[in-house]
Amino acid sequence: MADEELPAGWEKRLSRSTGQHYYLNIYTKESQWDRPDKPADPSGNGKTDGPEEVQCSHLLVKHSGSRRPSSWREENITRSKEEALDLVKSYREQIASGKATFAELASKYSDCSSAKRGGDLGPFSRGAMQKPFEQAAFALKVGELSSPVHTDSGIHIIQRTA
Repeated sequence: MADEELPAGWEKRLSRSTGQHYYLNIYTKESQWDRPDKPADPSGNGKTDGPEEVQCSHLLVKHSGSRRPSSWREENITRSKEEALDLVKSYREQIASGKATFAELASKYSDCSSAKRGGDLGPFSRGAMQKPFEQAAFALKVGELSSPVHTDSGIHIIQRTA
């Protein structure tokens, strides 16, 4: 199955972060983990409304069910999904109330290597992030903070910065 036949408009790629294969719609640049079963839609169904690119910071809390339950902070993450969600909610509350800045909390508590940049992910376009993350990031206004966002990586709060 090395050279599997994909429907038109799709490419199989290898994720540098996970070593897993994913599938890329060559027209819309949207990606997905599941093998596509129909040709890529070149129109993207009008999904290109809004910005082409956003810049966000995020704070990631991994849990035992995360795709890779380890980080620069903890070699073996054992917290439950519920515990991770409680942590994310408490961090979000501290940011929203002004008790701490997003960058302070992300630097200290994020399970992503972006923590050393205060959670800054830099600019990215559609198709670069996991779907739930992308949808939340592109829906935010500059300066706005997301609700908790669940992905295969864990639970995030996202702040759009540009």
